[in-house]
Amino acid sequence: MKNRFIKNIVLFLAVSATLTSCFKDLDTQPIDNNVQAIDKVYKDKANYKKVLAKLYAGLAVSGQQGPSGKPDISGQDEGYGQYIRGYFYLQEYTTDEAVIGWNDGTLQDLHAQRWTASDGFIQTSYYRIMHQIAACNEFLRETTDEKLASRGFGADTEFKKEVANYRTEARFLRALSTWHGIDLFGNIPFVTEKGGVGVGLGDNMPKQHRQGRAGLFSYATNELRAIENEIPATNEYGRADKAAVWTLLAKLYLNSEVYTGTAKYDSTLIYANKVIDNSGRTLYTKSYPELFMADNDRAALRSEIIFPVRYDGHLIKTFGGTSFIINAAIGGDMKPNDYGMKGNWSGHRATKALVNKFENINADGVSPDKRALFFAKGQKLEINDLGKFNDGFAVVKFTNKNSDGTNGKDLEFADTDFPMFRLSDVYLMYAEAKVRLSGDGAIDAKGLGLINQIRERAYGDKSGDVTAAQITKNFILNERARELYWEGHRRTDLIRFGRFTDASEYTWPWKGGVKDGASVASYFSIFPIPSSDIAANPSLIQNPGYSK
Repeated sequence: MKNRFIKNIVLFLAVSATLTSCFKDLDTQPIDNNVQAIDKVYKDKANYKKVLAKLYAGLAVSGQQGPSGKPDISGQDEGYGQYIRGYFYLQEYTTDEAVIGWNDGTLQDLHAQRWTASDGFIQTSYYRIMHQIAACNEFLRETTDEKLASRGFGADTEFKKEVANYRTEARFLRALSTWHGIDLFGNIPFVTEKGGVGVGLGDNMPKQHRQGRAGLFSYATNELRAIENEIPATNEYGRADKAAVWTLLAKLYLNSEVYTGTAKYDSTLIYANKVIDNSGRTLYTKSYPELFMADNDRAALRSEIIFPVRYDGHLIKTFGGTSFIINAAIGGDMKPNDYGMKGNWSGHRATKALVNKFENINADGVSPDKRALFFAKGQKLEINDLGKFNDGFAVVKFTNKNSDGTNGKDLEFADTDFPMFRLSDVYLMYAEAKVRLSGDGAIDAKGLGLINQIRERAYGDKSGDVTAAQITKNFILNERARELYWEGHRRTDLIRFGRFTDASEYTWPWKGGVKDGASVASYFSIFPIPSSDIAANPSLIQNPGYSK
């Protein structure tokens, strides 16, 4: 049964800023009309965990009452403005893994890789990331030992220890969003808890890091290394622990060459090994599809899902998150109840580039690789018209069905947790780092074993096993697609492998706005700082290639 940690949302969060976008003015709002003074909030011990819960909830929901109403950031649709939904847009629609049939705003520009600095969906994701960082900063600012002493808790050793653990989690969450900012936008405005409440207002606007994207990378990795020995080794499910910190460090180091110009695959191996050897985590070998079902918070799966974003059809409602991913994938001849939903949003499908990654897949979308979770009845493999749901195979990877065949609690809002970090990703990071360092076909026995563990789950036996000679960089990129599609990794992976913009390296349907795919300018490997933020904060420097 879902726990209620994320439901413990405090009534006040002192984060305020005025932002603008193509949607309307965006203002971060107090959490409730009955706003409490900050001192009153933090004088109650029970509220500290509630504020921490709100930080986690910032990844899951868009405001203070689900699925909409009392938003964290006003002036935008709360469905579009939810963190995971925006992340899915930018990480999946821009790649070979997903297309969207809707013509809302500039959504089609994401497929075509022709966005501008005024794109509303890009702006919304940017502001959501910045809001999350600001919320974490505020919590850290208000939970120092000095602040605890001023509220009469200075001699309460147990409570201070509890709050110290909360602070490590807040620092992890801040580093997570900082990583998203680095990856998507490059050198985002750099603000820590030391900047004070006024940072971002009036003449005290935040500056970008003076060392650029590489400086933010150093900041994020230093933060994570500082807390890796302090954060709990294990934690309540859905909250960060050592394995989550180590996984995020491995992700950062895996992409170091993109962010800083210097590869750090040795460091990737250090932290991947910590997860693999020291965290007690194990792969869930029974069934790949169960990892994406409504009861994927079961104890048996928790060992693999290192860091989930929690959802519950009754307690945590949103038009983003997994409710969006599942509902938008249903259309055509599909029956919503088969996937535990009543909606039929007729939105996103897979390109043939993803479908054809699976070995020996047939016209019905069936492969001996059980990770190929497609619906092909009434669907065409070729996408001739992006606006037609029947063009392109539907994807049924995420469902609101429980593993026993019953529906989730609610037919509109999914129970399914979003697995932001999984152990199989760590296995693949280890293997990639080894190949990067040793060369194609030169993986070690450990890496080969990890790859084949993943594939034996996929095939149900050893028929999918590969040899060391088969494991090349290209194999790993394709294996990452087969294992991790629609989990928000693909854009980052394609950029790291040099396959995102240049059609001579790789292309896919509708890349560049052309049915068969085309090259686009290399500057599209990073999104623009929103023009609204540039206008509001003239000290910010726009990313190359984009106009203000």
